[in-house]
Amino acid sequence: MLTARRPRAFVARLDARVESTPLARYLLRAYLAALPSGDRYRDTAELLLGELFANAVQHSDGPDDCHIEIRISLCGSRLRLEVHDAGTGRPTLRTASPDDECGRGLFLVDELAERWGHCSRPGGIGKFVWVLVAPAPAPALVTV
Repeated sequence: MLTARRPRAFVARLDARVESTPLARYLLRAYLAALPSGDRYRDTAELLLGELFANAVQHSDGPDDCHIEIRISLCGSRLRLEVHDAGTGRPTLRTASPDDECGRGLFLVDELAERWGHCSRPGGIGKFVWVLVAPAPAPALVTV
């Protein structure tokens, strides 16, 4: 007898380049496609993963040959995304002025994630930033 199973955690190491951001989002979409209601996470999760990955590329002071690791898993009904890098800096939520052309990424993370935070990586090299994404409400059934 076949039983439906949730996908396990997914881990990938990508080049620490802006050009790897679309690949990170593609891998997330593939993971979500295996979930019965993965589409309920997709829009928010793609935006958040893209922001966290771009921040890791732009702001990490780790060596140039290091990779950025993404981890995707389902924890109960919440999608957990992690972005690991070798940098020493910690993300700081700030308020961007109306004229700023950048600096709103963590504001979006703070607004759209159910929860988020950062931790030192095991072994003491670098950090990871994590977010929990709640599923979007299921569309209401329309009856005529």
